[in-house]
Amino acid sequence: MDQEYERRLLRQINHQNLPAEAHLTKCVGATCSPVSVKSGDRFIPTRAGSNWSINFHYANENCRSPNQNHKAKDAIFSINELLGAGIETVPDPHTDDRRHAVLSQDSHSLFRYTVHTKRVPFDSDNEVSPYSLSPLSNKSHKLLRSPRKPARKISKIPFKVLDAPELQDDFYLNLVDWSAGNLLSVGLGACVYLWSACTSQVTRLCDLSVDGDSVTSVCWNERGSLVAVGTHKGYVQIWDAAGGRKLTSLEGHSARVGALAWNGEQLSSGSRDRVILQRDVRTPPAAERRLQGHRQEVCGLKWSPDHQHLASGGNDNKLLVWNSSSLLPMQQYSDHLAAVKAIAWSPHQHGLLASGGGTADRCLRFWNTLTGQALQSTDTGSQVCNLAWSKHANELVSTHGYSQNQILVWKYPSLTQVAKLTGHSYRVLYLAVSPDGEAIVTGAGDETLRFWNVFSKTRCTKESKSVLNLFTRIR
Repeated sequence: MDQEYERRLLRQINHQNLPAEAHLTKCVGATCSPVSVKSGDRFIPTRAGSNWSINFHYANENCRSPNQNHKAKDAIFSINELLGAGIETVPDPHTDDRRHAVLSQDSHSLFRYTVHTKRVPFDSDNEVSPYSLSPLSNKSHKLLRSPRKPARKISKIPFKVLDAPELQDDFYLNLVDWSAGNLLSVGLGACVYLWSACTSQVTRLCDLSVDGDSVTSVCWNERGSLVAVGTHKGYVQIWDAAGGRKLTSLEGHSARVGALAWNGEQLSSGSRDRVILQRDVRTPPAAERRLQGHRQEVCGLKWSPDHQHLASGGNDNKLLVWNSSSLLPMQQYSDHLAAVKAIAWSPHQHGLLASGGGTADRCLRFWNTLTGQALQSTDTGSQVCNLAWSKHANELVSTHGYSQNQILVWKYPSLTQVAKLTGHSYRVLYLAVSPDGEAIVTGAGDETLRFWNVFSKTRCTKESKSVLNLFTRIR
């Protein structure tokens, strides 16, 4: 920058400040107010930000107009910004002695109209530069400067693939389940095999070929100590996984048992004979409850997380909800246009039930079982074979058959697809979630079991606090 131009500009600024200095000498012995310095036909003071309780007792520091006080600073700022000068101080013709001389007089003004604002550096986290032309607030600027949360990446490649010979390609069966003890049970033909996710050791639990029977469903109890096995002839066998021995064999069904669900020490079984049997494994087999509501085969059974309601799906396109005190369904949903095998209760919202329909329906539907109302639905484009919720986040996974054989991860309630996984060449008929809630295993008619990391272990802390949300109210 030209030094001569800078010197002339500073001289001009100081010259403009001289009248205010002369006016100070006249105001020493008399009451001086900012109103005496006029720059127009009226003076409108700026009172925003003033602390009146303190300013009332303050003496007037300066008789100079606030506009004149800021002219020098504005000019220096323009020089720095436009011409690149490194000027850090503003020359002021008033000395500290003169300021104290003015304050020592008995002249006091009632109000002080100048607003003193605390200057904060531009890089502060709390304030925006006073010269910023942005219309955004300070909080908005802080939000824009904060780093974005990285999107969760889901691998589209399974981290493990196991061969599963003789894994049946039957939509109405449930042949895969994962226990709380990290043991995977798989029904292959007439045998049930246990695979340890910790040691990768495989053991054969039972072989039904000696009885001319085959496995149609498997299900672990909540503690992971007992596994229930449904057979083609209608039997339900209870096995001790650790000891490898059969504890009991329950009769009562006249056709294959394709669906099982534990509720504490009670076991529910659904069969092709259209009957659901509820039995306590600690009592004699005669103590049972018969639930009759479906007109065709029962292919899906799930107990709610609070152990109060049982949801059942059948080949009659019906979704029924039962309670523990009645032999008749308390709710019936008939919106699906195909068999309802995929059923899952939300562990995050009380009373929220998800279901999926077969080839002719292809829809995911969500129900509020507290009020009996349908909430949302979406067309997945293919047969829905299984559903499972994440244990930590408000997400769920669905497996599909005809015609895409894909695995989809959904975010609820927006129902946006988080990931689409492919790899199976047949319908993905079987699904189970790991005990930690992070991984899933899928099985298909291509006789393979594939393990995927789809869910996050981080628990979602965002909760809806609306008083209109039925799922968050205490009932």
